[in-house]
Amino acid sequence: ECILSGIMSVNGKKVLHMDRNSYYGGESASITPLEDLYKRFNLPGTPPESMGRGRDWNVDLIPKFLMANGQLVKMLLYTEVTRYLDFKVIEGSFVYKGGKIYKVPSTEAEALASSLMGLFEKRRFRKFLVYVANFDENDPRTFEGVDPKKTTMRDVYKKFDLGQDVIDFTGHALALYRTDDYLDQPCQETINRIKLYSESLARYGKSPYLYPLYGLGELPQGFARLSAIYGGTYMLNKPIEEIVIENGKVVGVKSEGEVARCKQLICDPSYVSDRVTKVGQVIRVICILSHPIKNTNDANSCQIIIPQNQVNRKSGLFNPSRFVSISDLFAPTDLGTESQVSKRRAGARGADSGHSPLSGCSSSSLQIFISRTYDATTHFETTCDDIKDIYKRMMGSEFDFEEMKRKKNDIYGEEEQQ
Repeated sequence: ECILSGIMSVNGKKVLHMDRNSYYGGESASITPLEDLYKRFNLPGTPPESMGRGRDWNVDLIPKFLMANGQLVKMLLYTEVTRYLDFKVIEGSFVYKGGKIYKVPSTEAEALASSLMGLFEKRRFRKFLVYVANFDENDPRTFEGVDPKKTTMRDVYKKFDLGQDVIDFTGHALALYRTDDYLDQPCQETINRIKLYSESLARYGKSPYLYPLYGLGELPQGFARLSAIYGGTYMLNKPIEEIVIENGKVVGVKSEGEVARCKQLICDPSYVSDRVTKVGQVIRVICILSHPIKNTNDANSCQIIIPQNQVNRKSGLFNPSRFVSISDLFAPTDLGTESQVSKRRAGARGADSGHSPLSGCSSSSLQIFISRTYDATTHFETTCDDIKDIYKRMMGSEFDFEEMKRKKNDIYGEEEQQ
């Protein structure tokens, strides 16, 4: 919602962004100080003194990384929101196998030295990676007999004679799948995921992942600031009483007795429970450790992938910890472009007010656009797909990164704000 408010503001839309919470980021906030994390999970007492000052902690409720060559980094660069954030490269990615943790190789030298696979397997794996690097879905000469829309990934692994251990680590630690369902699906998606991993890794060397220095809560704040520079208004701690609908269209949001008028509305599922459907659940566990994790070379930051079949589960999970949450996953049943007429009490996350309906949208549509709940993936690629999908439904045209570029001669320049 914050990214979309920034994009719409840069595009010249008049944006009012309302949030019932007292902090940025909603469900994906970074909680600080540490005392607030204890309160959020209803834990008695306060953090022990050994944990230092509570305000030195930023704890992400939904931890995710940015792929260095992924869509969110591209969005940050195009909008120049990078100037508001500091990033660190995650020091390493690791994979759990047979009760031990192994480093996912980040260089050819590491791959040759890795005990994840034997010498002959390494050669076959290298051939596979060269094939993936050269693969171009628009150039059949790079397919080598593979049909990207029909050949399964299981058959591609067979083509290169890769063993089960390498398949596990490729599918879960490189392509970053959470289950093995992908094995019997067309290989194009998996090959593109491995390419994204490799290209992201090539940018910084240690790992393909970036992370905001002060927590993920920095991301929504950065895009909210972008919106403000282009005339957007942001209101925290703003209770939502009702989404106002007239003649089958959204016309405003009622808060504290007043109605903010709008022609289009963006919100997350928690504000419109009657227009979403439950599609699953995700368990998240926050563990605060008093020591580095074994076999990670005392890395200050890392990712550890636990393939599902290593723990005999359909998905990987750490042992229970003190900070456990179970979240329902929701998807919109109403895409905003065609809706049943109804008036109900709910709430809103954002409004594009003061402009006529945008081109490409049905004249009979409700114009409420609902995001999907954050899934269990370890990065923001699916979130960016959702942003692009909402943009297309709102604007009636494909998402274009060029539309995110700052307007050089806009009256809402940085200098005027300072």
